[in-house]
Amino acid sequence: MSSHHTVRPIAPTVLKELRTADDAGRVPVPVTDDEGGTPLRCCLRHSVPGERITLVSYAPLRRWAAATGADPGPYDEQGPVFVHAEECAGPEGDGPAFTNSHRTLRRYSADGRILGGRLVEEPEAFEPALREAFDDPAVAFVHVRAVEYGCFLYEVARG
Repeated sequence: MSSHHTVRPIAPTVLKELRTADDAGRVPVPVTDDEGGTPLRCCLRHSVPGERITLVSYAPLRRWAAATGADPGPYDEQGPVFVHAEECAGPEGDGPAFTNSHRTLRRYSADGRILGGRLVEEPEAFEPALREAFDDPAVAFVHVRAVEYGCFLYEVARG
């Protein structure tokens, strides 16, 4: 990962809240992942068979806006993300996760407005697309999303 940007999984304090009640107000239902391969947003890796996971509704811009005082307006959205059912050790390593498939890099301004996006089809195009996003000084952060479902995977911030 470049020194110009930092991958951010869902913060441990937010995960603790989401495991109690998610951003849609639902109580999560833990399950045992028998097959593995589920993308976990808490530790930015795929699950292994037998791990306890849960699917929660997460609103990344809403929480960011509450912390910064920004108003993302209609860009505030929530969607499903998988996390460990219990506290985990967090990310292993410091590189970008889940970049070996089609991804969308959605750019956001400091006030939470979408500034554009880019489809990344090949793993080797991921880093150049991220550098290009941060070449624009108006871009405060980028959300990496799955193309197939549009799900939030993780945030990349300057610094």
